[in-house]
Amino acid sequence: MDNILNAIKECAKEISQMLKYCDFGYSNTINKTGDTQLKLDVLSDEIISKKLSKLDNIKALISEEKDEILNLNENAKFIVAYDPLDGSSLVDVNFSVGSIFGIYDSKISPKNLVASLYFVYGPRLEMVFCLDKPYLFRLDENSEFIKIKELKLTQKGKINATGGSQWEWSDTHKSLIQNLFNEKYRLRYSGAMVADLHQILLKGGGLFSYPSTTNAPNGKLRVVFEILPFAYIFEKAGGFTSDGFLDTLFNLEISSIHQTSPCFFGSKFEIQKVRKFYLGEINESN
Repeated sequence: MDNILNAIKECAKEISQMLKYCDFGYSNTINKTGDTQLKLDVLSDEIISKKLSKLDNIKALISEEKDEILNLNENAKFIVAYDPLDGSSLVDVNFSVGSIFGIYDSKISPKNLVASLYFVYGPRLEMVFCLDKPYLFRLDENSEFIKIKELKLTQKGKINATGGSQWEWSDTHKSLIQNLFNEKYRLRYSGAMVADLHQILLKGGGLFSYPSTTNAPNGKLRVVFEILPFAYIFEKAGGFTSDGFLDTLFNLEISSIHQTSPCFFGSKFEIQKVRKFYLGEINESN
């Protein structure tokens, strides 16, 4: 797996440089989930696909920007699923964005996810990589990723990052969010999943949520290359995950590579609260 990790690191360095000077406009294509692709999305996907396709231990690639699986080496071991540029619509306002990768052993299944990593393209290029434990790395002046620290979540945080349009939330989700504000949680939401989850991990706790909405009843975020890679990192950091009902996102069943789901990531206290609201054990806003 070392060669996969090293190749992904090189992809991230190239994407980081590309973001500084590239055309921020839209392309003429739409991806599988209905999003009009930015030129940045397409270029980022091309960078990753070109480099990883050269590795003989990668069985297939799955990308948010590809409609189908890109099969490479039938007898190889690993499948790499990725979102090449999460939050790309925020590049024009110079917000932090990122890339997300999940590495699966032999087939796409929650139980077969064996490693995950993501990059944050901000003032500094940072990487979080997780096999058994999640570690933060930072690119130094010699273009090397230096290990900074292990990431651990506390039992309770104070950050509330919730996605989706408020007028499309269910009454349950509205009550949950109001309850968090009543408990003096701070709203911290940029619209880039990578940046928002990275903040919760580095600050030690809180809640990120992207619920079911009237416009997206099955949620908006993609299970294979967004939700599960982050769930792997959060749970290895001592956190918890849910879709509102399940006790872990790893109990989701995958039926398609572009499948979406509501998702919640956070500390133990917040995820317990989420499930109590969604399971009907709490139905008040205070």
